[in-house]
Amino acid sequence: MKQRFIERLLSIKKGGTSMLYRKLGNCAQEVSILGFGCMRLPVVQGTGKATDIWDPKKPVDEELAVDMMRYAVDHGVNYFDTAFMYHGGKSEVILGKGIKGCREKIMIATKLPTWMVKKPEDFDSLLNKQFERLDTSYLDFYLLHGLNRSLWQTMKEMGALDYLEKLLADGRIRYAGFSFHDDVQIFKEIVDAFDWTLVQIQYNYFDEHYQAGKEGLSYAASKGIGVVVMEPLRGGKLTDAIPEEVVKIWKMSQKKRTPAEWALRWVWNHPEVSMALSGMSTMEQLKENISIAEDAAPDSLTQDELATIGHATQVYKSMLQIDCTGCAYCMPCPNGVNIPMNFSIYNDTFMFKDPEISYILYNYMLNPEQKASNCRECGECEAHCPQKIDIMEKLKIVHEKLFQ
Repeated sequence: MKQRFIERLLSIKKGGTSMLYRKLGNCAQEVSILGFGCMRLPVVQGTGKATDIWDPKKPVDEELAVDMMRYAVDHGVNYFDTAFMYHGGKSEVILGKGIKGCREKIMIATKLPTWMVKKPEDFDSLLNKQFERLDTSYLDFYLLHGLNRSLWQTMKEMGALDYLEKLLADGRIRYAGFSFHDDVQIFKEIVDAFDWTLVQIQYNYFDEHYQAGKEGLSYAASKGIGVVVMEPLRGGKLTDAIPEEVVKIWKMSQKKRTPAEWALRWVWNHPEVSMALSGMSTMEQLKENISIAEDAAPDSLTQDELATIGHATQVYKSMLQIDCTGCAYCMPCPNGVNIPMNFSIYNDTFMFKDPEISYILYNYMLNPEQKASNCRECGECEAHCPQKIDIMEKLKIVHEKLFQ
């Protein structure tokens, strides 16, 4: 146990940086505790908020995105995560540009779009497209994307596990993993079905017991699997426009930290966590997160600090109306409805006590086809929602509340 703790505290100077690194489960790789998530890259005329990525009028600011990637590399970040679908397929392309000249210094993780596999031949065609986009001949990590009970069954029937074995054997990928959105029972079944190197789960102080949750985290770590955490800031919900009730809690603490620091430190406080992925949309966010990652050891939060975070969690949960993280797995809507934006605007009326802004955003800023009222109840979104939200019914409620 002592040796494991020492390994978790491992800090290596690379290029003059002070980034902390942890073992990725039982594999030989040491990963920066901060991973660069490429789902929320900066966009042109962006605000830095997660909602920017849903606005089709705001394409990715490629120059800034590449600058951020190279700044991250220079400051010790060695793990970059993307996926086939992020930013409409542009994320992998931009990451390929961002890592030119430093490919051997970093590790790339991307994901097989499991819902796009209709026949076994699709595996190679999708992967080859990803190699082309990323401009690389191999992947460090390849994940089955967004597994739930249904997709897991499909992947087994399609021979996905045999395919991963083939990729590992011929060197096209170095390690295999999966990202996950379902209950902890099916999570354990998937963990036990293959010799995974890593799993990617949603985990933050608000979602401690959600989906795989703490139980799944402990189970995967006990098997020697590296655990990569996504949504440590809950899609920006734990850092953007903090409710006054929560602001008071942070101010009352003897230890002064930003909301992002409280949230990230809570994740990194768990020795079982190898890395937290952050989808950073501004250089300022990147610099802040790197600074925090240089001093965030496991088991370093005091009981008083943990109690402070627990108090904030209770306050948030008392206000949230629709449990949407803004992951955008429900998108694109075939009828153009901007589902995450509608839910975000609606939740803000309750969490941030400013309904007038929500009314303006819904009635005047959203295009007609993006509004909740344009839902045609096809149900396609609900099949992809990791949070299992009754989206069609909630959209009706949103329109009733916000339409003027």
